[in-house]
Amino acid sequence: MTDQLYLSIWLPEALGSWRTRYFEKILSLIPFSQREQGQSTLTVQAIDVTEPPLLERPMNGPFQLSDVVALLRDYEGDDVAYKLESWWDLWVYSGEDWQIAPARIAISAFGPKFDNGGTLEMAAQEDLRIDFGVDTAFLPDPDLTGSGKLIESNIKSLLHLVRQVEEALPVEKRVLETESGQNFAEKLTQILGGQTLTQ
Repeated sequence: MTDQLYLSIWLPEALGSWRTRYFEKILSLIPFSQREQGQSTLTVQAIDVTEPPLLERPMNGPFQLSDVVALLRDYEGDDVAYKLESWWDLWVYSGEDWQIAPARIAISAFGPKFDNGGTLEMAAQEDLRIDFGVDTAFLPDPDLTGSGKLIESNIKSLLHLVRQVEEALPVEKRVLETESGQNFAEKLTQILGGQTLTQ
């Protein structure tokens, strides 16, 4: 059963007004794919996720980060959220063989008065989120030849990005989990049967 995998990040409350800058910082850390890819989309919403977007801008990739940042300048406020859906490179099984290919990634920033539709009260919701897509991109499949090493490469890419975010931002709390609420590290350990990935 597939599940969405995401990293939630909480910043110190006093730094909430700086979330736009931290959103830009995260974007600068993402190794966006430079390969041929589908469109990326920048979305800006106000109040909550059920409201129609204030802005929904398709962008042909690879795009310039400065173009994204320039668009955000016109949309600031405590009840505003930003989301960039784009692509980064992972090992993907195409049905016949493994290949490096663009895979979906979405980066979001939520204002303190924006309701992101999660299970937490608005005041307790995360400030930033990276959605890595379905967790199967990071879980070994014993039925696929080469899965162990190549999925390990995907996991290392994910963990490298998580470490970079922790080093670049004043992270107060972070959680890497699936949409169902399961701790991803525990799920990975279960699948590996107690084995650890090679370093």
